Amino acid sequence: MILLQITCRRLLYSHLFPHLKKPTLEMARPSSDLAAFRDVFSKAKNIAIITGAGVSAESGVPTFRGAGGFWRTWQAQELATPEAFSRNPSRVWEFYHYRREVMLTKKPNSAHLAIAECEERLTKQGRKVTVITQNIDELHRRAGSKNVLEIHGSLFRTRCLTCGHESSNYQSPICSALEGKGAPDPDTQDARIAIEELPRCEEKDCHGLLRPAVVWFGETLDSGILAQVERVMDSCDLCLVVGTSSIVYPAAMFAPQAQQQVSQWLNSTWKTHQLLCASSSTSPALVGPHCPQLWHDMRQKRSKS
Repeated sequence: MILLQITCRRLLYSHLFPHLKKPTLEMARPSSDLAAFRDVFSKAKNIAIITGAGVSAESGVPTFRGAGGFWRTWQAQELATPEAFSRNPSRVWEFYHYRREVMLTKKPNSAHLAIAECEERLTKQGRKVTVITQNIDELHRRAGSKNVLEIHGSLFRTRCLTCGHESSNYQSPICSALEGKGAPDPDTQDARIAIEELPRCEEKDCHGLLRPAVVWFGETLDSGILAQVERVMDSCDLCLVVGTSSIVYPAAMFAPQAQQQVSQWLNSTWKTHQLLCASSSTSPALVGPHCPQLWHDMRQKRSKS
């Protein structure tokens, strides 16, 4: 497997790894990393693209992380838990209603569109592209990506606490009681919506309370999704890590599996050291200026050949 990480502030940081089982590709010198990547990309048959919050940053998606990452007076870690939902489902639904309404105003950016176009074109060539994302905003799907594994779920899916039924839901608002609710200002009071007025299951004879179908803090990832991810990682011959640090999820969770297939690594920057190993990179990339350009350059090269 060959792995490339795109993480940077203003520069493009890349890593290229030759396949352990078929070491037929020569490693490029650091000065020609992008040229080497284009060559590697042109030969890859099964491509995995792991994406994180940096991909959606240019779309203006709030992360609720770090300093200032509050909704009212709470951080996401205080609301995105099963315990918080059990204690105060009205407050948690207000939080997610706000996030859903915000996301409905956002659009895929150039990075999402480049990845989607890449998948569309390569599929026609008999090649496979799979997006593995930690993002719950569905911007990859809205950009046109078809083969997407959302390991943390989606803001626009719900799960019934009674019958377990899960489905997509793009209603705005998701229920009438939440209309106009969810303002993030710290002086806003909780709406204290009665539990029977919160989103309810529409399956026959159920009417159970719905929750957002996202992975909350303290919950395990869906075993079915993880099994699909494992199959993708086992079969891919090129993996791109875009918009996320290689030492945090989702990239870090695949480190042992990836390292088994990596025989050597190329470091092209002082800022980041080993992909899926030790790294000093502390901020995910704003990849919009780079991911589309890489795809554009490779597309231009093919059209001239």
